Amino acid sequence: MSSGTTPEPSAEPVAPLRVTVGGSAGTAPYEVLIGRQLLGELPSLIGTAQRVAVLHPEALAETGQALREDLAAQGYQAITVEVPNAEDAKQAEVAAYCWSALGQTGFTRSDVVVGVGGGATTDLAGFVAATWLRGVRWIAVPTTVLGMVDAAVGGKTGINTAEGKNLVGAFHPPAGVLCDLAALDSLPVNDYVSGLAEVIKAGFIADPEILRLVESDPEAARTPAGPHTAELIERSIRVKAEVVSEDLRESGRREILNYGHTLAHAIEKNERYRWRHGAAVSVGMVFAAELGRIAGRLDEATAARHREVLASVGLPVTYRGDQWPRLLETMRVDKKTRGDLLRFIVLDGLARPTVLEGPDPAALLAAHAEIAD
Repeated sequence: MSSGTTPEPSAEPVAPLRVTVGGSAGTAPYEVLIGRQLLGELPSLIGTAQRVAVLHPEALAETGQALREDLAAQGYQAITVEVPNAEDAKQAEVAAYCWSALGQTGFTRSDVVVGVGGGATTDLAGFVAATWLRGVRWIAVPTTVLGMVDAAVGGKTGINTAEGKNLVGAFHPPAGVLCDLAALDSLPVNDYVSGLAEVIKAGFIADPEILRLVESDPEAARTPAGPHTAELIERSIRVKAEVVSEDLRESGRREILNYGHTLAHAIEKNERYRWRHGAAVSVGMVFAAELGRIAGRLDEATAARHREVLASVGLPVTYRGDQWPRLLETMRVDKKTRGDLLRFIVLDGLARPTVLEGPDPAALLAAHAEIAD
């Protein structure tokens, strides 16, 4: 996760794109707004709440304070809750600190939590909102590509444990998501590129036009100044919105969004979360593509395309070969595992994701050999 900036007022505001995430499992639908200078939309999402808690990482202290002051000027009792940067925020101790802040402020069920930052911050903010008084409303203001196209959309919230990533959490959709593209302008290139892994994932599982846009100019895709930035983010959000509208609680189709994530989460844990999520997902997708190919599900050209498009934007496609025993052990406690059966999302072809359950250990080892550096 990385920093963003407080947008400057625009002389000629442009109406934001709006993507609706349909309600399922008894939840209300909500909108994801995509554009620039979107913080003016926040009061309409907050509504009649009296108190607002702005959760932000240390790196966005200035942005969090500016947002608090703006909300206070509009009559809200606003506080800021500063949390650690990146995955360090997703700990039980940090969640407890946030609960304490809400309790000391007198937060009720009619009040609102606003999570400003990257995917780790919005994961935490949503989890805190889901668990305080058994559920209060929350709004996501993602400031990274990863946060916009993945973490902030879909209602999955959670924290990590020593045993693995996101093993403690809740399904608790936000009241709205504000994807202000201006926040990406100051994003360090490595953080920006990391988010492209989730964008490219959406291309492989559902929208091949994303792949075409990236492949048409990989260097331009690496920067928010590229000509296709808004379209890539919008298309990725639409893929996720369509899937989670149908399956909020990952009981069916939503599993396809985990493409590349089974191995990715194991890599992140093995690296003590020092690897960026997108970098791990990139390697995980190459692994899943090779596993699908070895299992006779995916053609060689599409498997090779994974490595080519991910490498073209600067994402890693290999990992330390001597770590396989540890990765396999971690994958066995992944939340996607059923009993003793490992489950992987693989492709039967481009934009044709499916579940591969209990793959042959020899196939797993062969797929790992393809990503070993």
